[in-house]
Amino acid sequence: MPESDADLLSAAASEAAKIAVRYWRTDQKVRDKGDGAGPVSEGDIAVDTYLRKTLTQARPDYGWLSEETPDNPERLSAKRVFIVDPIDGTRAYVDGQTTWAHSLAVVERGKTVAAVVHLPKLEKTYSAQLGGGALLNGEPIATSARTTADRAEVLASRPVMDAAHWPGGVPDVERHFRPSLAYRLCLVAEGRFDAMITLRPTWDWDIAAGALIAAEAGALATDAKGAALRFNSKGAQSAGCVVAPGALHGDFLRRLGQG
Repeated sequence: MPESDADLLSAAASEAAKIAVRYWRTDQKVRDKGDGAGPVSEGDIAVDTYLRKTLTQARPDYGWLSEETPDNPERLSAKRVFIVDPIDGTRAYVDGQTTWAHSLAVVERGKTVAAVVHLPKLEKTYSAQLGGGALLNGEPIATSARTTADRAEVLASRPVMDAAHWPGGVPDVERHFRPSLAYRLCLVAEGRFDAMITLRPTWDWDIAAGALIAAEAGALATDAKGAALRFNSKGAQSAGCVVAPGALHGDFLRRLGQG
């Protein structure tokens, strides 16, 4: 059995990838979850089943929170909890694209302490432990050094840049998008993009792993109002998410009317 939570997550993500790839680009069953929750595929369920069994057997005293598992309020009283998105970017996954990820985190008293985001078809594994820095395929990574919002390269959906959200003025950014929110956070950690912004309520399983990886790479990761991210709440959501190096993060918050 892996000794550390980080090793446990890494090993589980590698095995989960083998399961997911068996369903990828096949005629797997897909259904819509309704209420705007998006699709769920056979691959999602198979990976979730594997991860839930493997991780909770290894750490039976940990709670469990996953996008594809009915919620159990017992997680709220657990000292540590696994927060998992079996396949982040399901639409891309079922479309046969490559930018989907397994997002796995261990949270203790609201803070992520270990995280892995694994993209099997891109051969990328991002990982972090609290206080231990962030890695990509075992090598240290760091955020960009940009300090101002104008001309920043930002990962965000198109509606984020609507003028109604920016009382301090819409920044002149170069906008990009990736389907997986966890991957977006990791791309900021890697320094390939300067910032990631989402203003909609954001599920814990989408950001718990990536937020630690970004923070350990040198970014500030908060909700869209600038408050610290806290995970494993009853609602399991944050009020959006803004991730960027310190000065740049502050500039975005000011323009969002939160500075």
